Amino acid sequence: MTLRRTLLRIAAQEDLNFLLTNRIPRRLATRLMGRFSRIEQPLVRDLSIATWRLFCDVDLSDARKERFRSLHDAFIRELRDGARIVDADPEVLASPCDAIVGAHGPVEGETIHQIKGMPYRLADLLADPEEAERCRGGVFVTLRLTAGMYHRFHAPADGRIEGIRYIEGDTWNVNPIALKRVEALFCRNERAVLRFRLGGTGEVLRLVPVAAILVAGLRLAFMGEDFDLREGGARTIACDAAVTRGQELGWFEHGSTIVVFAPPGYRFADGVAEGRPIRMGEALLRRDGVGAVPKPPSSS
Repeated sequence: MTLRRTLLRIAAQEDLNFLLTNRIPRRLATRLMGRFSRIEQPLVRDLSIATWRLFCDVDLSDARKERFRSLHDAFIRELRDGARIVDADPEVLASPCDAIVGAHGPVEGETIHQIKGMPYRLADLLADPEEAERCRGGVFVTLRLTAGMYHRFHAPADGRIEGIRYIEGDTWNVNPIALKRVEALFCRNERAVLRFRLGGTGEVLRLVPVAAILVAGLRLAFMGEDFDLREGGARTIACDAAVTRGQELGWFEHGSTIVVFAPPGYRFADGVAEGRPIRMGEALLRRDGVGAVPKPPSSS
């Protein structure tokens, strides 16, 4: 435990952390990590998982499996039945993932924040000015998945995914240290924009999973096992996939971020505050009638 605390203190030093996680060949490191993490040799697997657990808070007790073939297999683990309870209230949008709540608040103009004092243009994130304009009057919330968390993400409600926009990009770290230093970081990284139409009201959500360093892939389960998001480059992908509340949508192969955009009439659920953890399935947003005033950002 003493060694772990020492390593975590060193990693928490901002200059060093930024240097080690960003001032390296990020794409090369990501490709190499993707290959290394898939090695199934028992000694490599055990040492790599032990090293991962040394640097990160990892809880594998809720995983479906008790043994993993590789580090990658542990990263993308599935949950055992009953490990998460999905809020069934039809007026609630459930959190799509386990995460730390980041910047959140109303969408009032052309910009929102990745962290206090660091705005970015919504049109740049979505790569579509018209889609950005449609988000006005609603709310957004940033959900950061740390490296040790459960990495799969799920449908926040019943509905249909009716379109995907894939945007090529870099692999900057998305931790708070990088968010304070790199302008418009989410707009630089590889990402996808999922257009999600709610089954009950026909309102449209937008889920934006953002890749990061060491994320060797972003997978979309509802598109089928053989679908490769990166194949074909930046593009808009036609889709009409019916999904149910809590259904798995896809996964990251390391920690990353999802930015959620809800239409007007939603407020943040009780307990949602910057810096606080949330688990997949817990209430994230609640429908409060058209014209509801969204809860302002707050800190724990």
